[in-house]
Amino acid sequence: MEIISWKPEYVEDFKNLNFQWLEEFFWVEPHDEEVLGKPQKYIIDPGGMIFFVRENEEIIGCVALMKMEEDTFELTKMAVKPGFRGKKIGQKLLQHTLKFAQDKGWKSLVIYSNRKLENAIHLYRKYRFEEIPIGENNPYSRGDIKLRLNLS
Repeated sequence: MEIISWKPEYVEDFKNLNFQWLEEFFWVEPHDEEVLGKPQKYIIDPGGMIFFVRENEEIIGCVALMKMEEDTFELTKMAVKPGFRGKKIGQKLLQHTLKFAQDKGWKSLVIYSNRKLENAIHLYRKYRFEEIPIGENNPYSRGDIKLRLNLS
């Protein structure tokens, strides 16, 4: 198992992994459709990054860092294929992503999530993400919790 960086050839993997969990737990919102359909435009070109977990040439997980402000990025679109869940893949992705953000000198990471995703919330709290007011600019109607990790 290895963590690799974005390549345009993985665009369908990124979209499919995320559509899978969104449809399993919620629904695909217009904001999701736009970002997942054009990750180069919305994530990569503005200075973000997407990481993938690959095992035997199969993409089994992903996570994105999408720019919000100069030194603040949204940690978003984290997904692991159902048959691979429970193997700490999300934890490895998160560790890799945190190191990447720290190496870049970013100030903070923000996550919009839903309390229904108990395992994800537990993972974020384990890595010192703290709940903050959700505010008015929540891009997701399903989002009922916002967390932030100060990196500096």
